[in-house]
Amino acid sequence: MDGTYLLGASLLYKVNGSLSSRMRGRLVMNGTTEIRGSLGEISGTHVSNATAIWVQTMVPLSAGDTVELQGYFRGADGYFAADHTTFWGTKIG
Repeated sequence: MDGTYLLGASLLYKVNGSLSSRMRGRLVMNGTTEIRGSLGEISGTHVSNATAIWVQTMVPLSAGDTVELQGYFRGADGYFAADHTTFWGTKIG
């Protein structure tokens, strides 16, 4: 449904051999376009099963648009705790 949406997500870090990972998350529209204001990064020391990143933004969407959460690491690798990953949205206008 066309409108303005408030979107948010969270990712929880899980170590994979190194605590020097740099966790990033973002929301992407229609598979290619990063949604403005949704990129976040944690560059400090990560703690397994405790360090989390949250992203939140508003975006106008049209019927048929898709939004996905992407998480990735810069530097060393790591995992996202799947059972503690959230993605949500609500139409606000």
